[in-house]
Amino acid sequence: MRKRHQVFIANQWRDADDGAVMEVTNPATGKTIGTAPRCGRAETAIAIDAAFEAFEGWRDTLADERAAILMRLHDAMMDQQRPLAEILTEEMGKPIAEAMGEVAFSARFFKWFAEEARRVYGDTIPSPWPGKRIIIAKEPVGVVGAITPWNFPSSMIARKLAASMAAGCTMVIKPASQTPFSALAYGDLAVDAGAPPGVVNILTGTASEIAGEMCENPKLRKITFTGSTQIGKQLAAHAGAHMKRISMELGGNAPFIVFDDADIDAAVDGAMIAKFRNSGQTCVCANRILVQSGVYDVFTEKLKAAIGKLNVGDGMAPDVTQGPLIDEAAVAKMESQIADALEHGARIVAGGGSHALGGLFFQPTLLVDASAEMKIFSEETFGPIAPIFKFDTEEEAIDMANDTEYGLAGYAYTTNLGRAWRLSEKLQYGMVGINEGLVSTEVAPFGGVKQSGIGNEGSKYGLNDYLNIKYSLFGGLNL
Repeated sequence: MRKRHQVFIANQWRDADDGAVMEVTNPATGKTIGTAPRCGRAETAIAIDAAFEAFEGWRDTLADERAAILMRLHDAMMDQQRPLAEILTEEMGKPIAEAMGEVAFSARFFKWFAEEARRVYGDTIPSPWPGKRIIIAKEPVGVVGAITPWNFPSSMIARKLAASMAAGCTMVIKPASQTPFSALAYGDLAVDAGAPPGVVNILTGTASEIAGEMCENPKLRKITFTGSTQIGKQLAAHAGAHMKRISMELGGNAPFIVFDDADIDAAVDGAMIAKFRNSGQTCVCANRILVQSGVYDVFTEKLKAAIGKLNVGDGMAPDVTQGPLIDEAAVAKMESQIADALEHGARIVAGGGSHALGGLFFQPTLLVDASAEMKIFSEETFGPIAPIFKFDTEEEAIDMANDTEYGLAGYAYTTNLGRAWRLSEKLQYGMVGINEGLVSTEVAPFGGVKQSGIGNEGSKYGLNDYLNIKYSLFGGLNL
């Protein structure tokens, strides 16, 4: 597997029409690692045309045949796991072990949806009229536009593309400009798996132009987006003006609640996973750690000790557990949130600023005495800062947890079974982890409520987002 420096349309590699390119840098070293085409509206229209032409044939392909191609995609990814992970680490920065895990996670979506492709079932509804029958069928939406982020450049594509292909849709993918090479690798994987030309198309370039063409081109019927709530709102408004179907997986502000009756060691382990995976750059990261007063000090000390064991560095090094942040803006945001927290009374007990390695490396940071007045309570951090807030009662914890416009993921640690059920029901989030710090899996729906998004990805529910429901009434059957 090698890095591709061209875009992929109808199983062909090509440059931007005007030859324009954008440089891609390694966030760990700051060095340029290649270029990708800077495409715009013209190339997007060509890709949509290719997907539209391929759609009729692909939708009519037997489910077993689509499933076989998806399984071959799974197998190809696992055969190329290490090279794909190296591309991912080089352009995004996460540790190679995490990158290997992401590639395997990506592959599992193709295996899961290969199985689900055979299970797009319809219904019959008892007719209220004699001599008539009601049939409900599910049909593929059509051409789909996918816009994906830099933090999980492989798996965010996989869970969209696998569901789209299983449903019988074709797709045009626009990856983040910081991480185009993991996306372009899907072109070679699609060819190796036997995907017909036009089923998978991958464009790099100017986000506003590519997204604009996706929203306005009548041949494209659905847009699926993973990214910030701010951009998601803009995209949803633009798509809505043209009545596009949308799926939006947006920002988060996840609470991580630790009660007095929790297994504290398990809670610390869960917090480390939920907070520091991918250097805190995930939409489901624990953004606010809420700890009951009775265990506040002991939890803080144990979490501080665990943070001290993290090793910051270039993700290619085998012993590194924390890679760099993605860019200078991310570093500036960390510094801003820490400064604001200190101004409002927080204390630093670990980390607190840029790492000695310089560049985009940042120290894993632990703040105590955090309060709701701080930016870090209401803003998504997207970095390695863990602020700890104190609470006294279960009702107070629930109110604090729900005091946000976001509703993607929430976590809670308790050994009280009744409390666990109450939390599951009362936390206003699309996903809740009880005594678990990692909730993502291909077999369960991934999605949020409130301003964290619309729709689901993964699982049978994610497949439904790529299907239209058609009602047919058959009359004259009593003749």
